[in-house]
Amino acid sequence: MDKSAPTRVLGIETSCDETAAAVVDASGRVLSDVVHSQVDLHALYGGVVPEIAARDHASAIVPVVREALARAGIGLGAIDAIAVTARPGLAGALLVGVQHAKGLAWASGKPLVAVDHLFGHLMAVYLTREGEPARGRPAFPFVALLASGGHTAIYRVDAQGDSSVRELGATRDDAAGEAFDKAGKLLGLGYPGGPRIDKLAALGDAKRSTFQFVSPMAHGPSLEMSFSGLKSALSRHVEQTGKPEGQALSDVCAAFQAAVVKTLVKKTVRAAQQVGVRHVVVGGGVAANRGLRAGFEAACAKAGLEVFVPPVASCTDNAAMIAYAGAIGFDAGSRAAMDLAPATKTLFPSVTRKGGGRRPSPAAR
Repeated sequence: MDKSAPTRVLGIETSCDETAAAVVDASGRVLSDVVHSQVDLHALYGGVVPEIAARDHASAIVPVVREALARAGIGLGAIDAIAVTARPGLAGALLVGVQHAKGLAWASGKPLVAVDHLFGHLMAVYLTREGEPARGRPAFPFVALLASGGHTAIYRVDAQGDSSVRELGATRDDAAGEAFDKAGKLLGLGYPGGPRIDKLAALGDAKRSTFQFVSPMAHGPSLEMSFSGLKSALSRHVEQTGKPEGQALSDVCAAFQAAVVKTLVKKTVRAAQQVGVRHVVVGGGVAANRGLRAGFEAACAKAGLEVFVPPVASCTDNAAMIAYAGAIGFDAGSRAAMDLAPATKTLFPSVTRKGGGRRPSPAAR
């Protein structure tokens, strides 16, 4: 192995319904990124079925890893470390990736690095992919919104290390991506609902919609969020008036998306202002939403903040972000033992209590 070459890490990601592997160097340069999606398998059921996800990961993991190494043009011997998503996610899905990574590490003698999936999303903004236009990188500290199908929270990130991440606020109930998917199902759009709603929203007018959604928890200093009420409101609307069609459907999608986007943007900008941070990062699968991207551009420009949103390939679940987060951990001396076990919860402590009801004042926490 060429000791003068930059650190290169093989990343493996199987936290939900994508089997992914990638090779990334310590600068964030993506040498390869392979993603095997299970969307078609789960569409029939209207959501991810954990058992089906785990079985498909088991059949796809070997060829996906081989393809990632082949596209990078290197063998396992030229890899400095193997990084794997160990948490959070579906237990059975995580287990497939963790066991495969452990097997590769044991057989090759390479160090194993465990990565928190959410930390991977936070670091995805630093990835550089061939063919992408040059873009700036956020300086520390920054405030980040992570919004996906299973997780929605706002964090303060002070440095390149998972111990430097602190939650500022999160959703009390449904994640933003989950709300989009449930709305899509109610409107007869199938799974996943988020991309379909985004596409129709671009053709609609929120102000013209026959039903207007109220952005939840929009007032006051709280950084907590709630999205289950939007889904319930849409459910009642569909029950009373039937599923909208044509232009009416596009308008309802635009109104629903506008309410979600307004909440996410307003809370994140408020968080940056409260902690005195000028850089804002947006990550997670929902960051691929065009309405959300436009909303952040406009709001941050107005507030004098600089926003950083990764390209779509770095927003959705991928192994490149896991490899880069693994490179950060590897350089900091992080090593996982062969008894590494997956966990369904993130490493990051939560300050947001799930469910309804009154909250204690910040001074009482």
